[in-house]
Amino acid sequence: MQTTQPRPRLWLIDLPVLVVAAIWGSSYLSVKTIATGPTVVPLLVLRFLVALLPMGVLVAGRLRRLSRPEVRGGMLIGLILATIFLVETVGVVHTSATNAGLIISLTMVFTPLLESGLARTRPSTPFVCAAAISVLGVALLTQGAGFQRPGLGDLLVFCVAVIRAVHVVVMHRMKSLRDTESGALTFVQLGTCLVVFLLISPFSGPAPWRLAASYDAGQWVDLLYLGLACTVFAFFVQMWAVRRTSPSRVSLLLGTEPLWAAVIGVEIGGDKLGALGAVGAVLVLVGTTWGRATAGRGGGAVAADGDGGVGAGGTGDGTGRGRTPGAPPRTPPRRSMRTFNT
Repeated sequence: MQTTQPRPRLWLIDLPVLVVAAIWGSSYLSVKTIATGPTVVPLLVLRFLVALLPMGVLVAGRLRRLSRPEVRGGMLIGLILATIFLVETVGVVHTSATNAGLIISLTMVFTPLLESGLARTRPSTPFVCAAAISVLGVALLTQGAGFQRPGLGDLLVFCVAVIRAVHVVVMHRMKSLRDTESGALTFVQLGTCLVVFLLISPFSGPAPWRLAASYDAGQWVDLLYLGLACTVFAFFVQMWAVRRTSPSRVSLLLGTEPLWAAVIGVEIGGDKLGALGAVGAVLVLVGTTWGRATAGRGGGAVAADGDGGVGAGGTGDGTGRGRTPGAPPRTPPRRSMRTFNT
């Protein structure tokens, strides 16, 4: 008598991934809670120290296997990532958590558009329509209760959505990183970010150790949440889930991050969208979801991994690399999981 192996209960795999999406969606509110203009850089120093210490222990053996070109490549995209974190955190300080979480989701449509431009290919009409709906949604989202100029924070987060797209495309196109192990690459990128923020911290705000000493218990919880939950925990849940289900399924679940950002920002953070803002939020969610699905069917050359976070924060095959329209599916690379988020 032939026996069949029991199929895994997908909801047991989906649930942790949805938790990661919710964690990323809530990260904007956590940043909003503890960050101020003068403390952005020292906060980033502390956040990356919190994330790198446990991650370094977990990936130490893999780091020794990195080649010099892989280290140089990781440092290069780490510089881009440092720019993303810096500008994004400043942007979150000057806008609402809801706006930040929704605007940053534009990376999902900017990435395939950027790759199409570089490849000199024309994106599909449905994808262009989805992108237009998303941008219109952001325009309405930033208006609140009435028409007004977008705030500084909204503009900064919009720029970060573009920079995130650059980050994904550069990582996708760097031949030296195509087979790099994801944990080691993540550590090199985060380590590069930490070095950048340590170098500029003497010229921006209080010293990191002074900021850490000034934090109360609640602020330390937010800091540990950003460093451990939003980065370390999220990374290993993705690694675990993508080995037990499809990368596309993981990507679709992580794509709910903007929805979580909106719900948490409104219900917990007390953000007020107004009538125009509510319409804009819906359009952003519809546009990015449609664009995500269209890119996955070949509407864009590369799809962003959730982001974002980075990220980060993208779509496509769920690994952050996407594929050329018409090309056969390929085995997802080990290094391209998204691990970054504000």
